[in-house]
Amino acid sequence: QVQLVETGGGLVQAGGSLRLSCAASGRTLSNYAMGWFRRAPGKEREFVAAISGSGGTLFYANSMKGRFTISRDNAKNTVYLQMNSLKPEDTAVYYCAAGRPERTGAYGSQRSYDYWGQGTQVTVSS
Repeated sequence: QVQLVETGGGLVQAGGSLRLSCAASGRTLSNYAMGWFRRAPGKEREFVAAISGSGGTLFYANSMKGRFTISRDNAKNTVYLQMNSLKPEDTAVYYCAAGRPERTGAYGSQRSYDYWGQGTQVTVSS
């Protein structure tokens, strides 16, 4: 089992930045690829970004490229999502997830991830 806890959410003005953290416990994080997903009000949960176990391969949803950066520190068992130039449409609950999507190559699919955090709220005001 892997337990994941997201922190760093909050209220920010449009154009601002936030850094989300996802702390893992239970197993060695480097064994898992990590993903960030989000669920906006009234919408389904969607893919944001993912990173391979070693941190050498990154994936982003098109709308986040250039604004969001995913990274990981396996020594700290933590994954980060740096979010810049935030927009009101980025308002959502952000979830981190751990899994082995390398088996299928489907890093953007929720079904590739076995463990999920409870989420952290990000609200961007206009």
